[in-house]
Amino acid sequence: MTGPKAYLTYTTSVALGAQSGIEECKFQFAWERWNCPENALQLSTHNRLRSATRETSFIHAISSAGVMYTITKNCSMGDFENCGCDESKKGKTGGHGWIWGGCSDNVEFGERISKLFVDSLEKGKDARALMNLHNNRAGRLAVRATMRRTCKCHGISGSCSVQTCWLQLADFREMGGYLKAKYDQALKIEMDKRHLRAGNSAEGRWIPTEAFLPSAEAELIFLEESPDYCTRNSSLGIHGTEGRECLQKSCNTSQWEQCSCGRLCTECGLQVEERRTHAIRSCNCKFHWCCTVKCDQCRHVVNKYYCVRSPGSAWDNGSA
Repeated sequence: MTGPKAYLTYTTSVALGAQSGIEECKFQFAWERWNCPENALQLSTHNRLRSATRETSFIHAISSAGVMYTITKNCSMGDFENCGCDESKKGKTGGHGWIWGGCSDNVEFGERISKLFVDSLEKGKDARALMNLHNNRAGRLAVRATMRRTCKCHGISGSCSVQTCWLQLADFREMGGYLKAKYDQALKIEMDKRHLRAGNSAEGRWIPTEAFLPSAEAELIFLEESPDYCTRNSSLGIHGTEGRECLQKSCNTSQWEQCSCGRLCTECGLQVEERRTHAIRSCNCKFHWCCTVKCDQCRHVVNKYYCVRSPGSAWDNGSA
């Protein structure tokens, strides 16, 4: 299905999928200097508004993956008339003691619709555009790579002599973590700077696909080094890390989160300021027969930490 009919059928799911990608981006980068700001979430190179950095590669991958993931989920749930479970392997032997069966998520369909919608946003024909299309595909491959095999036992008295198995999508959070790891290991591709500067103009040159390492099709790639995200720069749309909250050591934080004050504040030439605030939460909850739970409302002190400028330090050059 293509054209207006496809647009009307899938547009809501595509929008929800793209939104889930944005939300996952914000989660994965919540304690990074670049934290997936709204002004970075444009998927085309129209008017040369997009950079070709490592961060751009992640935005394209997670958005494309989000669309594919949502479409695939909706397909398996029977939300589309022309799509259902993937039964292409049903009844075939998968391995020793198990066969394919059940309702495998139809990633072929989700991938096709994601490619139709997301890739069509890319109007350029230069190195930057080809990079975006590569990363769109890497996002879709991430959905496939994180799928899980789920099985059900069959046999006398639960002996599990034979298993029926099917493929299911992983939790989207797991897929986001997979792509975040790809971001950390992204490959920089060296291109002729003249072609890169050409942007989407008529002089823009279509770079052969071989230039983007087809053997690394599942990897994220970028063309330009990232700017300094520590310092505010209005011309580049960078907010800087001043005023950002960070996390100190806590039993509920990961090692990476615990280092966020150093990453966001100290390493960016800022100080860590502790602020105490009061919060209200439920406490002394009691069960009353039958059947309610009544709680008191207790105030408690919460310590939060923020990146602040040292007294007397100079303002950055890009803030004007």
